Formats: sequence, C-alpha cells, structure tokens
Amino acid sequence: MQKLTNVPFQFMRMISPLSWEPIAVIVFLAWDNAIIFLIAIAAVWPVMFSTATGLAKVDPNWFKVARNLGANPWHILTRIIIPAITFDVLTGIRLALGVAWIVIIPAEFLGVTSGFGYAIQDAREGMIYPNLMAIILVIGVVGYVLDGICVALIKRYAWHKQS
Repeated sequence: MQKLTNVPFQFMRMISPLSWEPIAVIVFLAWDNAIIFLIAIAAVWPVMFSTATGLAKVDPNWFKVARNLGANPWHILTRIIIPAITFDVLTGIRLALGVAWIVIIPAEFLGVTSGFGYAIQDAREGMIYPNLMAIILVIGVVGYVLDGICVALIKRYAWHKQS
C-alpha cells in the first residue's frame, strides 16, 4: 500500500501551500475559508506522514498477544495503537504547527482585516517600522510558546519517556 500511495502523497506534499492561493480564492467564497484551507493543506502532511510512520513501527505481535488475552478491537485501539503512536502523532502535530505558523502570516495578506499578516502589511504600508519589528518579535514569541506547548504534550503523553 505504501508503494502505491507514496508518490502521489509526496507529490502533493511538495506543492507549496501558498501556490494553492488562487484556487482557494476561487473555490471558497470567504477569505477566512481560503486561509483555513491554505493552513490545512500545509499542516496535513506532517501529521499524516508521522502517523503512518508510527503505525508502521507497531509490532504486529502485540496484536496477537492482545487477542490471545481476550482484547476486543476497542482495547487494541485504546491500549496498543494509540499509546504506541502518540509520540509520532504529537511530533507530527508539532511539525504541522510550525509549518502552519509559517504559512498563516503570508496567507493573512489575502484581504483580511485582522491578524499578524494584516498587521505586518499595515505597518509596512504606513512605514511604521518600530511596529513592524514589534509584530515580528510577537510572531516569534507566540510561535515559540506554541512549540513549547507541543513539546510539553509530547513529554506528557508519549509512552516512552525521554530523560
């Protein structure tokens, strides 16, 4: 299955999320929906690939042992699969958040009247460079905090604890 799906998924992943902008503007009637689409198309790939990697690492013998011990499909999902892939899924979410954070700023140049992208464009057009620098610093701080939250979740919920 991986050989069949790898090429189309890798091809789609390599298309810049911002290159979907003209299509998003045509397909979605509201700017907000177009921006959400651009962020989603950027963020889906890290989560999808890291989840697939996590699933591939699950030892098939765990399922046999669980079935022999009387586990039903719900138990296999909640006691084996989810704990086994949590680290990979959360790592994918961390990567997706970073990509989405990078994409959201230029996506907000799309005619919206709020957000960091709009604030950058407004400060640039008004030549208010101290505000521009402050906005850039705030973007960095917010991104750093969001990444820190992801790291904390990974440390909290990954079943194999790191020192």
